[in-house]
Amino acid sequence: MEMLLMGAVLSIFGLAVTCLAFGAATRQEPSEEKEALRVAASNAHFFSDAPAARILPLAARPRVPIEALLLQIENHVRLEQAAAECFMESPNPALLHSRTISTLVN
Repeated sequence: MEMLLMGAVLSIFGLAVTCLAFGAATRQEPSEEKEALRVAASNAHFFSDAPAARILPLAARPRVPIEALLLQIENHVRLEQAAAECFMESPNPALLHSRTISTLVN
C-alpha cells in the first residue's frame, strides 16, 4: 500500500513539474505580447480608407487575350489526361505523386 501511495505521489509531482515547464516554455513576455498585437493591428487593412491606392488601376494592368488563357487551360488539361492515362497503364506510387510538365499549378 505504501509503494502504491509513493508511486501516486511521484506521478502527481512529475505531472506538476511537466505542467510548470510547459507553461514557462509557451508563455510570452508582456512586451512581446503587446508588440505582437501592435504589429497585427498595423497590418490589418480590412477597414482601410483608401483601398484603391494599393491596387493598380485597370489601365495599368497588363491585358492577356482570352484565347491565350484558353490555350493554356487546354494544354494543362491535355497534360493531366496524359498523366492519368500513363498512371492507368502501369499504376505505381512514383507516377501517382510525380508532377506534370504543366505550367499551371494544381
